[in-house]
Amino acid sequence: MKRLIHIVFTGMCMVLLLTTACSETQITTGNPVPALQLQNLTPTNLQQFKDSVTVTLMYEDGDGDLGFENADINSLEVQDDRLSKPDYYYVAPLAPLTAKIHIKGTLALKLRNLFLLGTGNAETTVLRLRIKDRAGNWSNTVTTPEITIRK
Repeated sequence: MKRLIHIVFTGMCMVLLLTTACSETQITTGNPVPALQLQNLTPTNLQQFKDSVTVTLMYEDGDGDLGFENADINSLEVQDDRLSKPDYYYVAPLAPLTAKIHIKGTLALKLRNLFLLGTGNAETTVLRLRIKDRAGNWSNTVTTPEITIRK
């Protein structure tokens, strides 16, 4: 009888161990929708084809699914107010692909060779940026201060 109780108890422990070892745990400590905040923009006055603009963003994501492994998937959207369609940029994974963790940090995006669209000596624009995570959630949109582009 003692042996039977021991076998049943051991079997129950094994089943419990196997079910907990095989279940996926998700540790999320925040909002799964990404959030962006503009940290810096330099310069705000530049010469076309010569100067580059660096936009520094602070990001936060409650489940860590920002960035893609496939470099053909562009998830950072940048809309120049002078243009009708946005440009998209690749962002590598910012946490391990299988991790479900809260992440925060900074991204620096260097935009090269902004140029005048018209025939004048200078133009102004603002950039609107947002990022999409692997679940398809878009972040809030951040808007830069005005940028002056001159000949």
